Amino acid sequence: MAEHERDGLRCLVLDTKDLQIHKVTVNGEEAKFVLGERHSFKGSPLEITLPFELRRGQDVIVEVTFDTSPKSSALQWFTPEQTSGKKHPFLFSQCQAAHCRALLPCQDTPSVKMTYYAEVSVPKELVALMSAKRDGEMPDPDNVNRKIYRFSQKVPIPSYLIALVVGALESRKIGPRTLVWAEKELVDKSAYEFTETEDMLKIAEDLVGPYVWEQYDLLVLPPSFPYGGMENPCLTFVTPTLLAGDKSLSNVIAHEISHSWTGNLVTNKTWDHFWLNEGHTVYLERRIGGRLFGEQFRHFQALGGWRELQNTINTLGEKNPFTKLVLDLNEVDTDVAYSSVPYEKGFALLFYLEQLLGGPDVFIGFLKAYIQQFAYKSIVTEDWKNFLYSYFKDKVDILDKVDWNAWMNTPGMPSVKPKYDMTLSNACVALSQRWIEATESDLKSFSSADVKELSSHQLIEFLALLLLEAPLPVSHVKRMQEAYNFNAVNNSEIRFRWLRLCIQAKWEEAIPLALKMATEQGRMKFTRPLFRDLYNFDKSRDQSVSTFQQHRACMHPVTSMLVGKDLNVD
Repeated sequence: MAEHERDGLRCLVLDTKDLQIHKVTVNGEEAKFVLGERHSFKGSPLEITLPFELRRGQDVIVEVTFDTSPKSSALQWFTPEQTSGKKHPFLFSQCQAAHCRALLPCQDTPSVKMTYYAEVSVPKELVALMSAKRDGEMPDPDNVNRKIYRFSQKVPIPSYLIALVVGALESRKIGPRTLVWAEKELVDKSAYEFTETEDMLKIAEDLVGPYVWEQYDLLVLPPSFPYGGMENPCLTFVTPTLLAGDKSLSNVIAHEISHSWTGNLVTNKTWDHFWLNEGHTVYLERRIGGRLFGEQFRHFQALGGWRELQNTINTLGEKNPFTKLVLDLNEVDTDVAYSSVPYEKGFALLFYLEQLLGGPDVFIGFLKAYIQQFAYKSIVTEDWKNFLYSYFKDKVDILDKVDWNAWMNTPGMPSVKPKYDMTLSNACVALSQRWIEATESDLKSFSSADVKELSSHQLIEFLALLLLEAPLPVSHVKRMQEAYNFNAVNNSEIRFRWLRLCIQAKWEEAIPLALKMATEQGRMKFTRPLFRDLYNFDKSRDQSVSTFQQHRACMHPVTSMLVGKDLNVD
């Protein structure tokens, strides 16, 4: 884990956050250490004084004995009552972006990559999994009631990809290199939902080269997991809100699969350049979707992403520095800056460049070469741009016409919009316009026939379009419920947008439904906007705060912190 190698090194500094350090040894010899001053979100530097001078190229074994805090921001602990099975406790980690330091002392930056080997001792009725290849298990020699699971990650990874889960987990094999893991109550449903995994892996390999991580397992977490998915190598973590029953939300799996190349293999050097991870991953995710469901579907998803970007920029404000593609996160907590901007503004830039430089086949050639060039490295936007220019050296005149400063450093929506095939979107636009323009007397003209031919993806887009407009009158959402019965829909993406629409229209009957969705799952994409809308509606403001305070203790620590900020609660 040597940083910049130099002679005469006497001090090693590691990141820690809320860790109790008991002892440090260097090559077996006890070493002096001190924890520096605690920073509000960065934690405390662990400064280790080496008992001898370290020469360039010299190997050294540093051993740190420590405990994490029960309140570690990297971990969520569940009592048995909080799990599906109700019998055993459960634990999972989420280290991205800067929480690995709350799990173990490390150089907690994506600019450094490391391999790891781990042994995890757990009660023998539980299973431990990590973001690594499973390397066998054995009884714990120190305790007959425990067993030890071994893990090995031979591909160098940044600290944020270290991950651990412990629980009463079962698995089902769903492909030659894929097991799906979940509590037994969800494992069969999960196995059905994610059957397309191997097809997606093969398409990704065909597009950008071999999958180097060997195993690709999926783990379905408890509902409080804060993200749609987390691309932990060899073991993608996903939210149970993907379990729609019809595989319609599988684009999240395509996204996490794509990270095996963009993010995990080629990594942003700092979180300022997060778009390099996420924009390319969304681009690849949609290329996979295009292969599976056709080019019109890819364009439809791409346009949905543009609307998502509009929605985010409406929420954050078009002057907000967090709406720039390349951020300046000096003294900014990465969790606070997190949004869909690096995903969707990043994708829009790549989609625009694809159209400028000769189409999808030409552009995937660039992406494949880019991954080969920077595999196993961490890079910044300048590296990406220099490679783009050298790859397309015969098209420099075209590249020079791109307003790079506007794309990279200007807040708000991009100044140019890529071209989108509207075939699948037109029906959504037409129906949303009918609702926006409808007078009270027009309401009886709506019926279930309006949506009979629409896919769940199109229903999501229809609702997303309405959310970009001024709130509907309450009479309209009541009529929409009568005609389309959206309250009966369990698809999380549809339900989320429908409930936001109802709360923004100030329909009081939707308050308990919105509170229920905001607290029964903790995916921040859903939970934060629902709580924000409930807080902004005078009739539900107090209830939103009191419900949050009741549930806070059971929420993921990062979700709790961010919803607390949204609701102005300390």
